[in-house]
Amino acid sequence: MRTQVTLRTAFTVCFAVVGTAAMVLFVFETRVALTLTVAAMMLAIALDHVVRRLEGRGIRRGWAIALTTLAVLLLLTGLMLIVVPAAVGQLREFISSTPRILESLRHSPWFESWNQRVGLEERLKDALSGALGLAQSAVNPILAAVTSALGAVAGFLTVLALTVFMLVFGGGLVKRLLALARPVDRPRWEAVLAKSYRAVGGYLGGMLFICSINGTLTTAVLAMIGTPYFLPLGLLSGFSSLVPYAGPILTGGFITLVTLITGGAVKALITLGYFLLYGQLEGNVLGPFVFRRTVHLDPLITLLAVLFLAELLGIAGAVVAVPAVALAQILARELLAARSARLSAESAGTGPNAAPAIVGEAPVPPRPPALGERR
Repeated sequence: MRTQVTLRTAFTVCFAVVGTAAMVLFVFETRVALTLTVAAMMLAIALDHVVRRLEGRGIRRGWAIALTTLAVLLLLTGLMLIVVPAAVGQLREFISSTPRILESLRHSPWFESWNQRVGLEERLKDALSGALGLAQSAVNPILAAVTSALGAVAGFLTVLALTVFMLVFGGGLVKRLLALARPVDRPRWEAVLAKSYRAVGGYLGGMLFICSINGTLTTAVLAMIGTPYFLPLGLLSGFSSLVPYAGPILTGGFITLVTLITGGAVKALITLGYFLLYGQLEGNVLGPFVFRRTVHLDPLITLLAVLFLAELLGIAGAVVAVPAVALAQILARELLAARSARLSAESAGTGPNAAPAIVGEAPVPPRPPALGERR
């Protein structure tokens, strides 16, 4: 019996498998470079909206890019001079007082009560000893990279340089890539890029707004109730909104636990009530406004995207999960729309696979009616 699998099909399948494996290996081996590139791309898209507004006011693009970059640098410098030193001081104080906090937690009445009931101390020791190796292997490289001033400065300068280059040369590169497409397909790809630009820009602007609201409100509430280390905890809460849904929940639980240990049960209850109220605000008002009006993603798809990309690329994957899935969704919709239009045209006889009419062929005259047949 003759096989239906040709040599060309076998080579195509093998090439697809090898190409997929090479792509996965490339992603794993260049995670740092990909993280910096994606961060610069997202920052360039966000700043390009500002640049275009300045161009609309009559400023040349080169000057608009320079003014936007200078404004970002001044904002970051002011933040580092005003907020960062106080936050770092409170963070150092929190780290130095951690042993004392844990000791007071160990002798607290509620901990002793739970320890007598379920052996909480032994369970925590077993859990910590079991996770110690994983924690050291996972956290130590991250802490070393974060605490290295040279690495932080090099990463910041790399992202800044890539962002500026993308703002200057990105538009021309996109136009040259569009010129390679067929003229009949070019409007569709231009529409894909326009939708992607609006979706990513709107998402980044919305997330910046949500992070600012979260950090400001949390810092103010923690300061008003007298929680120690309110500034680093508030900043941590603000940055947690970069990871949709899961980030604020985990960070709220951690801040509530820290407040319980350092400030007592009353302050912890106030903190818990605040995070429950803020969760309703972000989940029912701010989040849907950003996700549904910019990227049009379902909350379940958002959570799955955060879960899988966080497993693949870590924190950076969780941050870029929503815009990445939004771009994939836009591309898939356009490809499906193009396929549907092609199939409709073919079924109507106007597509590229329809049988062409013979040029110069005379029309067939109508058949005269037979005897007794009505017209």
